[in-house]
Amino acid sequence: MELLVASAVGILTAAGVYLILRRRSFPVILGLSLLTYAVNVFLFATGRLATGAPPILNKYEEVAYTDPLPQALVLTAIVISFGMTAVVVMIALGAYLSSLDDRTAMPAEPDGAGDDA
Repeated sequence: MELLVASAVGILTAAGVYLILRRRSFPVILGLSLLTYAVNVFLFATGRLATGAPPILNKYEEVAYTDPLPQALVLTAIVISFGMTAVVVMIALGAYLSSLDDRTAMPAEPDGAGDDA
């Protein structure tokens, strides 16, 4: 189970970094989303991978439990990533509407355009 979760985090991270390095704004947004999913799965896995274990302690008997703190961190990260994605989509939409192109790279300057002499 740990190998599956670790490989899923690695694949999501690799795909997210690959998409962030693209030149269009839509793949960059998808790459950021994949990176946030990778972080969420990583945070969730830090609370031990236990199925059927309650997230609370029982003071009367010794049972295995799941740590509730990573679950709260994942819920917070989901809300933050949703807000961040909305902001990035609005910035990309504004850039597209102003230039009618969604490339993220700046165009090259013609020769002599940067000279102050």
